[in-house]
Amino acid sequence: MASTVNERPGYGQLLRTPGAWTFLLPGFLARQPFAMLTIGILLLVNDTTGSYGTAGTVSATAGVAMALFAPQSGKLADRFGQAAVLIPGVVVHAAAISLLTVLALSDAPLWALLAAAVPAGASTPQIGPMVRARWASKLDGSPLMSTAAAFESVTDEFTFVIGPVLATALCTGVHPAAGLVAEAVLTLAGGLLFASQRRTQPQPSRAAAGAAEAGKRVSALSVPGVRVLAIVMLGIGTVFGGMQVSMTAFTKEMGDPGLNGLMYGAFAAGNMIAGIACGVIAWKTSPQRRLLLAYPLLVLATTPLWAAHHMVLLGALGMLVGLCIAPSLITGYTLVEKLVPAGARTEAFTWLTGAVGLGQAAGATVGGRLIDAHEASTGFLVPLGGTAVALLVLLLMRKALTPRSESVVAARGVGHREPVPVD
Repeated sequence: MASTVNERPGYGQLLRTPGAWTFLLPGFLARQPFAMLTIGILLLVNDTTGSYGTAGTVSATAGVAMALFAPQSGKLADRFGQAAVLIPGVVVHAAAISLLTVLALSDAPLWALLAAAVPAGASTPQIGPMVRARWASKLDGSPLMSTAAAFESVTDEFTFVIGPVLATALCTGVHPAAGLVAEAVLTLAGGLLFASQRRTQPQPSRAAAGAAEAGKRVSALSVPGVRVLAIVMLGIGTVFGGMQVSMTAFTKEMGDPGLNGLMYGAFAAGNMIAGIACGVIAWKTSPQRRLLLAYPLLVLATTPLWAAHHMVLLGALGMLVGLCIAPSLITGYTLVEKLVPAGARTEAFTWLTGAVGLGQAAGATVGGRLIDAHEASTGFLVPLGGTAVALLVLLLMRKALTPRSESVVAARGVGHREPVPVD
């Protein structure tokens, strides 16, 4: 399946791509708030209302709004350019977060908090997909695209380790609203800095397309492969959401809630290790075949979680699940470069990122209900159920993941030749 690392350039070659650091550093700063938003809302609203239920509802509302509006942001970025979307977007987001913070500190009713949570989530800048779109623009057709997808997966996972820790430390050590205030400041500063790097952003499709093609512009979701990948990412999102709420409940049920960070850290570490490995392996199989091999392994890895009744065993199984997530996640993003035209890739990436977020919210909600009705271990059935359903869709619709050029070659047959006259 793979050859030695030396047969293909790795992270060193990737990071030497001209202009890469000009968007990587501000992109890393600007994407931190993405992981701080929901936990910051949760901690602030819980402090002001004393209700985890209310806090969870407001936090989930922002998360769902983020997932549903992200693709529209990506579509606008593809058409008009990333800077044209980011600059007004981060200003609106900072204003919405400020309003939500003031309402929470003023003991506003639930309906007012929910109304403010919608624009706060919907205006969250989609920095990760925009960075991926810049890589895709620079590395179009290069084998380094798979390395870039792995690099971004590791960066995302690192973000989801740092962001919640930073938000929690600020909310508990400084002020209950400090996490959201920091989120708004980082979004505004990081987003504007990232937007200023115009030379590396993909060319807007409106500028690249002629007037005759302007009316033929289609959404990335019209590509069948993107719809399949969105279901795949939705299943992966249920793993993130289900694991987070179930591990929290499990450690509390076992009488040692302080170990929750360590348990989830093992899960995140597995994801990061596998992500790094995926970026240095010189794959010889096609990404669609890799996905068909990796996703069943993820389903198998989630199967024994519900039966684990010991901390060490659950930690080991959690790391195994993390190791199995990264190959599927990275391969899914890699396929976008093959399936989607350059003018719609940012939108495609936001559909996949939004699907992960939506699956995470659904996984946490369903898992929480199962835990409330039964016990902590039943919450681990959510990752299994979510990935199993997504695998079924993947197997049934796998042909949609074959790029059109490859499909044409396959239809014509290999080695077919037209008859020619011979003297």
